[in-house]
Amino acid sequence: MKRYFSFFGRSFGLACGLLFGLLCVFVTGARAQAPDHINVGVYGKFFRLSDSDIDLGGVGARLSVKVLPLVRIEAESAYNFEAAYSQGFSDANGTISVSRSHVRSLDGLVGPKVNLPLGPLGLGHFHLFVTAKGGFINFNLNTNPAVNIRTVGSTFAGLNGTNIYGVFYPGGGAEAFWGPFGLRFDVGDEIFYNNGAHNNLRLSFGPTIRF
Repeated sequence: MKRYFSFFGRSFGLACGLLFGLLCVFVTGARAQAPDHINVGVYGKFFRLSDSDIDLGGVGARLSVKVLPLVRIEAESAYNFEAAYSQGFSDANGTISVSRSHVRSLDGLVGPKVNLPLGPLGLGHFHLFVTAKGGFINFNLNTNPAVNIRTVGSTFAGLNGTNIYGVFYPGGGAEAFWGPFGLRFDVGDEIFYNNGAHNNLRLSFGPTIRF
């Protein structure tokens, strides 16, 4: 009986060792074989309009193409859902009235993204990065609280020279990959220009696929 259990124990240990070895080879091979020429991702976004103390939340998508070992050219766009706020008006008689308005925004950015080499402490599936992008932002103000596909479409259709402001976005973040799948976090200052520069905190987080 002892000999049986000893043989079973050795066989079970050998099987576990082989299974662990095959798993390591599979994971290592998946990471090594995962291409990294194009990255596509979606994200949730937090955007704070500092001048008005308005917080906007939205969704976006991005696409990047590798042009150098550590450099990518990246384009992205995000739609920020409405946030309600109060506006005060006074007429010629000095009467003050307050109305409830809603603000939405749509932006588009493009520019380089540079991965930071971490030296001997770096891991192949994790890295930090910095980015600097330029583009536009469009603000849509109205009193209609409804948000639907028509609302988003009208925001795109309403893009014209009278309600678009130039944007410069310096930022950075971190991302990690497991095979072709990854997660990414960004933080930066989305500065738009309208009679001067207006600084606004921007955060985003979401999944990424590389191929």
